[in-house]
Amino acid sequence: MNLSPLHPAAWVLDQLRADGWHVSDLLAFTRASTLVTTRRPGQQPVVLKAGFGSNHVLAELPADQRSAAYGFYWYAQMTDAERALAREDFRHETDVARDADGADHVVPVLEHGTGERFDWYTMPLCDGGNFRAFMASYKDTDKGLNILADVAEGLDALHQRGIVHRDVYQENILIHQGRGLITDLGAARRLSIPRGPDHRGPEVHWPPEYITGYHQAGPAADVFSLAVLIYRYLCADIPRLGGHANLTLIPAMLRPLVVAALADQPGGRPAMSALAAALRTAAHTVQH
Repeated sequence: MNLSPLHPAAWVLDQLRADGWHVSDLLAFTRASTLVTTRRPGQQPVVLKAGFGSNHVLAELPADQRSAAYGFYWYAQMTDAERALAREDFRHETDVARDADGADHVVPVLEHGTGERFDWYTMPLCDGGNFRAFMASYKDTDKGLNILADVAEGLDALHQRGIVHRDVYQENILIHQGRGLITDLGAARRLSIPRGPDHRGPEVHWPPEYITGYHQAGPAADVFSLAVLIYRYLCADIPRLGGHANLTLIPAMLRPLVVAALADQPGGRPAMSALAAALRTAAHTVQH
């Protein structure tokens, strides 16, 4: 593929090609990274994540002109100081992902490297897209519950290694050969080390404790975020403060775990292993 030379990711792809990669597709371009499908000569395709991105915002036009500019963006490059911090964060992400090597249901790092202006690592190419696409396309409830059970087991494996993900939602769950895999450890932290700002939020999938203690959030945060996703999948809605109107759409053996996992206080939530077991049981029950 060939990007417009004006696109800020174009030089990243040019650099990868100069280093011997055959780039076939640009998957995503974000503030902090560039994801591409690529391969080395004679090898199978992989996903390469490069630690280089740019801020991208809708062009600052008068309100009465913005509708005509839909789809057109200015790209604001980071300052040198911002770029250095972003590179440090990407190296942290790579290190944590390597710490998770071999964990069940976690996308592994295959290879990693560094260049003059950015670092990178590669991952297997998953054949089933992400869970957002799955929710939009499939009504096979037992398959979805089994994928979510895989995710819960993957998160539990991370927790046992002293890692909390902190950003569990649809796009960060990939599907390969019908199984769920956790990806993107960019927000993850080692439980022994506070990381990030004190305050983050709000986002639909983030737990209440991020408002005052994001830097110290533990495994219970992932339990909450996964429960939000379970609710969204089964109820086609988001959980509401003060009550959840669609609870009857959740299988009875899973319902109490989901309700408890959505508790405001982390100490009131079940262990990830308990949520995983309930998801697997619910999938088996729905199937039969």
